[in-house]
Amino acid sequence: MPKANKADKLAKAKQLRKAPLKTPSALGEDARRDISAELNTLLADIFALYLKTKNFHWHMSGPHFRDYHLLLDEQSDEIYATTDPIAERVRKLGGTTLRSIGDIARHQRLADNDADFVSPADMLAELREDNARLAEYMRKTHELCDEYNDVATASLLENWIDEAERRVWFLFETGRAGE
Repeated sequence: MPKANKADKLAKAKQLRKAPLKTPSALGEDARRDISAELNTLLADIFALYLKTKNFHWHMSGPHFRDYHLLLDEQSDEIYATTDPIAERVRKLGGTTLRSIGDIARHQRLADNDADFVSPADMLAELREDNARLAEYMRKTHELCDEYNDVATASLLENWIDEAERRVWFLFETGRAGE
């Protein structure tokens, strides 16, 4: 292959990497930008909560091990199930989404827990509070969607808010076992 042809192909490949991923949408540019940004932050929180829930699932101990272990496994699956629809919604809006663990860390609002040991009661309480915060973040995102008349994203959020509130309820009731 002649050098000029190879250089042309490299230049074309570099240009394609910079090509916009802007999907057509009926929503205005401001709506697409603002909702995509909010969804990416929400997605980062969901990944953080997923990993914390799995962490506590893996490190559960004590007399209620089996019940708590299974509860957290079920909840982590439910949390993880929201990640792809959120990321795909960002793409449908014409935005780009999270690309790495570092990107997640830059966007997340929920705190990690890297402690060597967390008691089962503290695990349940921390996850309860995180899920409650997540539901509140989702409500705020829903308000933004309402502002821009993005009924598709708002509709998804309504189901996820209900799921988060259910997790809060289960964690609250489960945590009351010692009373």
